[in-house]
Amino acid sequence: METDEVQTQTHDLVLHRGFGLISGIHDPEDVEQIYDLEVRDSDVFVVTYPKSGTIWMQQILLLIEAKGDLTAISQEGNNSDLVPWIELKGNREAFIVAPSPRLRVSHLQYKFMPAALSRRKGKVIYVARNPKDVLVSYFHFHNFANMLETPKDFDDFFEKFMAARVFGGSWFEHVKTWYSHSDDMNMLFITYEEMIQDLPSVVKRISGLLGKDLTEEQLADVVKHSTFKNMKKIPQASYEQVSDDLLNHSQGRFMRKGTIGDWKNHFTVAQSERFDEAFHREMQDFPLSFIWDLRDIK
Repeated sequence: METDEVQTQTHDLVLHRGFGLISGIHDPEDVEQIYDLEVRDSDVFVVTYPKSGTIWMQQILLLIEAKGDLTAISQEGNNSDLVPWIELKGNREAFIVAPSPRLRVSHLQYKFMPAALSRRKGKVIYVARNPKDVLVSYFHFHNFANMLETPKDFDDFFEKFMAARVFGGSWFEHVKTWYSHSDDMNMLFITYEEMIQDLPSVVKRISGLLGKDLTEEQLADVVKHSTFKNMKKIPQASYEQVSDDLLNHSQGRFMRKGTIGDWKNHFTVAQSERFDEAFHREMQDFPLSFIWDLRDIK
């Protein structure tokens, strides 16, 4: 297989078919076998590029299943255990024997995910976020997550992100490949900014995709317990209980700001212009638009 290793300061980024996996967290051989998994109609996969609303979606999915009853999920364990990453070591085997509905999240590119999804088996929810805010959020996460390299500074991380030398690879390739296959799947394509702008509407759309007939009161409860403000108070949802081996809680919080436009506090004018050029070049054939600033929301 086309696998080699790129040394970082303290961690190994393992390149597998052009996609960076994290040594000790992922097993390339295991990830390769995800493609052949059998998929049930009730399976739900949330797919995101890192720092694009994954734990937000974990909370929403669990609350929809519980019809808005927070107590029903708060006693079950961490959200990451209830809606785990399919690509983590051991999780593929657990997925095979798990009861329905099997709810999973993933940061993998399209080429690694089950082929059955493109035969309209199961359901996919893809969440995209404006990439400038992704870059900034990912930078802060690298300073917080023990399994990732600690950047020298923002400029250093900016260069690595632009060169796709991070877990998740190229943001552009990730979004474009999934979007280009959206018509082949039972897929709901939404944006992080839509979730900030109108969470009730997004929750209704997700409930519809999943075939869940919730009352207005139940939908309101899902929204209430899925707001950024309330999730920060729920340890199971905000990853406060995740092991210090993985997250250095003294260096920050998994849920940091959850806003739009924080990139303006980090990018230089030159970096912004360079990113804009890359965005227009890469995305010119894709009809996707993003909100880049809270002030742009009307």
